Amino acid sequence: MTEPAQKKTAMSSLDQLKSCTTVVADSGDIDVIGQYKPTDATTNPSLILAAAKMPQYKHLIEDAITHAKSASDNLSGQLEAAMDKVFVNFGNEILKIIPGRVSTEVDARLSFDKDEMIKRAKNFIDLYKKVGIDKERILIKLSSTWEGIEAARVLEQEYGIHCNMTLLFNFHQAVACAEAGVTLISPFVGRIFDWYVQNTGQKEFDYLDDPGVKSVTRIYNYYKKFGHETVVMGASFRNTNQIKGLVGCDLLTISPSLLDKLSKSTEEFSEQLNAKAAKKLDIDRVEVNEKIFRWEMNEDTMANDKLSDGIRRFAADAVKLETLLKTYLQ
Repeated sequence: MTEPAQKKTAMSSLDQLKSCTTVVADSGDIDVIGQYKPTDATTNPSLILAAAKMPQYKHLIEDAITHAKSASDNLSGQLEAAMDKVFVNFGNEILKIIPGRVSTEVDARLSFDKDEMIKRAKNFIDLYKKVGIDKERILIKLSSTWEGIEAARVLEQEYGIHCNMTLLFNFHQAVACAEAGVTLISPFVGRIFDWYVQNTGQKEFDYLDDPGVKSVTRIYNYYKKFGHETVVMGASFRNTNQIKGLVGCDLLTISPSLLDKLSKSTEEFSEQLNAKAAKKLDIDRVEVNEKIFRWEMNEDTMANDKLSDGIRRFAADAVKLETLLKTYLQ
């Protein structure tokens, strides 16, 4: 009597996703990133603040403080140096366990200062270089304000520094980023969803009708239709259905809690976004300049609200991180 054939183990939803989309870990917790083996990783002030409070990373803070004290002889200079070094220290550790790139974010309080964003971005790259990390493995995150996009244009074209445009909620933001030649954009699926839930009263959406999913789909299709090299990384997910709706997107950055759910699920994920299919779509090219950009943002209540709110939130966490570092410096 022959033995019954062994039942084939179903592929996890996470592995299905990885087969056609680059998965990025949205975390500053180095141990968690190592657990899910993403290609890339992203950080921001909120994630670094959370990680900085964990005892296992205290040595990264202490190293930043030592650096800051040697970099400046006044507190404000030391705080700026310490902030930048903390981000680089976490980024450096993350790069030891992932094969791809890490995104490091410029202080959100500089979101409307083009020249200062350029200066801080170049400093990040210099700090990474000192620990042996090539700039090709770094994405500098900038807010998708007009000034942020123009800063990215300079960084990309004049310095070869790759940028990741964050806090992106509006189609014209995305078009401006592509025309500036930025490497990557991070449209915020979950925060768009949050706004519609709060302002329309609708609490649930079909996964393909989710307003955040529809926003990213429109951007992706436009980019592929017109041959823009800027890649799309969907971000800020609230549930796995939003991820399911964007399978096939260039990249998706996903929180540890949702990575865990995907790794334990065997729900079937099928490709929703496809570059070849996008090229066949009937889409009109859109013009964007500063006047059009500012007007379209003004007319888009959701994007205007969420961009302002996002900058305020990241800025508040930057202040909290500064306060933590100040206790070490003093």
